[in-house]
Amino acid sequence: MTTSKIEWTGSTWNPITGCTKYSDGCQNCYAEKMAIRLKNMGLKKYSNAFKLTLHNNTIDIPLNIKKAQTIFVCSMSDIFHNDVPDNFILELFKVMNKAHWHTFQVLTKRAERISLLNGKINWTENIWLGTTVENNKATQRIKHLKDSGAFVKFLSLEPLLERINHLNLDGIDWVIVGGESGYKARPIQEDWVRDIRETCNKQKVPFFFKQWGGKNKKKAGRLLDGKTYNEMPLKDMVDNFV
Repeated sequence: MTTSKIEWTGSTWNPITGCTKYSDGCQNCYAEKMAIRLKNMGLKKYSNAFKLTLHNNTIDIPLNIKKAQTIFVCSMSDIFHNDVPDNFILELFKVMNKAHWHTFQVLTKRAERISLLNGKINWTENIWLGTTVENNKATQRIKHLKDSGAFVKFLSLEPLLERINHLNLDGIDWVIVGGESGYKARPIQEDWVRDIRETCNKQKVPFFFKQWGGKNKKKAGRLLDGKTYNEMPLKDMVDNFV
């Protein structure tokens, strides 16, 4: 388990590392660059760099951490990647069920597989499920998320690559928005973010603005119209961040 610098979570748990390009949002994948850097630093866990790798020895880690945390699951991969066996995925969810004092945030681009496994997963209240929607083409993922049995369902509109049209947030509990970061970052427009904020306000969905991104994301910051947006689906969860 690693303390995270990601603004909307507290720590990360990576029983799976590595992935493959899947959609437009993957073009400048931060996890791929980080995995290569960690391999070059000599970290044994990343000896395969960004090749999909299962780490059986890390499955039980959350059970051994007694202080309640908010945990982003598989920040360096995608738990629903097609090459991850069903049994491995289900075992991870069983650990999340057992570690009921933690809040687990599961985020995927492969929302179709949610529907395939939904009936086999025990959706306890401490598991939040989200899908990434980087452009209008990706909005078809939202239906799979809504049809799941997760108690808290969220969208990550990051990297936001275009204006999202007709965003229906019925059944959605939280929306995160962010621009792409890095040397080759694709631009984000302020009006795209404002549109989403207004949609969230109208539909009474908590809105979290993560970053503007760009080549220097620290300098660009995360203020939107002079305000920081840190809204969460459950206010008391903020206290569990580490």
